[in-house]
Parts: sequence; structure tokens; C-alpha cells
Amino acid sequence: MKTTKRYGNKADRALSMWVKLARAASTFSRLTCEDIRRYGLTPPQFGALETLGHLGPLPLGALCRKQLVSGGNMTVVVDNLEKEGLVERIPGAKDRRVTLVQLTAKGKKQFDKIFTQHARRVAELASVLTEQEQEELGRLSKKLGIALQRK
Repeated sequence: MKTTKRYGNKADRALSMWVKLARAASTFSRLTCEDIRRYGLTPPQFGALETLGHLGPLPLGALCRKQLVSGGNMTVVVDNLEKEGLVERIPGAKDRRVTLVQLTAKGKKQFDKIFTQHARRVAELASVLTEQEQEELGRLSKKLGIALQRK
């Protein structure tokens, strides 16, 4: 069902799709952020731990790109994770201008503990869709995201 009927079929359909996509993403994000906060982390901190937990040590710049945040913002996130003993900075072996960020033993243990729980919560939230619907939504979201990056 279209939310508007005033701009022509093509525009009305696109606007309706956008509103539904934005509302669903906002609600899904709110619920997953609530889950993240129960671990005592902010969403950016959780994102950094998740990225490092899955990909291993990364240069700070690469971590920024993976998380879609600025260098200044990620520096604060890493500073706070470092204060908690969850990550450490390692000078680059080949280029001293590069700083690698990696999980500490405590960070790895924390990642292993909380990410499994978080993954279960995300699966629970997504379970309102069938497996096939989840696959299709993922495929369509990727297609939209890749196409829009070129704009």
C-alpha cells in the first residue's frame, strides 16, 4: 500500500518503499542497540569489537572504513576500549605511521561471550521473516546499497 498518491506512480512507489525501509531499519536498529547496551558497550564500541573479532587486527583507518565512521570518532572509541583493556594499539611493523588495533585476551573473551548472545537476539528479531524472506531482503538491500554508492 502506498503512503502517498500525489507524485505519480513511480515516485509514490519509491517514497512508500523508502518510508517502510526507514521505519524497519530504525526499529531493528533500536532493538539491536538495546541488546548491545546490556553488555555495557555503546553501538560503536560493539561494532569495533565485532569487526576486530571477525577480521583480526586492523589499521585504525581500515577499522574506520569498516564502521563507516570518521577517524576522530574511532579514535575515541578505541581509546575507551583500550581503557577497559579490550583492545590494544600496535605500531605497524613496516610503516610506523600505521597503527594496528587488535583485541586483547580480555577483548577476545568478551567478544566470544557477547557476540554469540547478540547473534541469537538478531536471529530472534529477524525470525518474523522466513529464511527465504531474510535472504531476499539481504540480497535486495545489498543491491540497493551497491547501486547507490555509485551515485
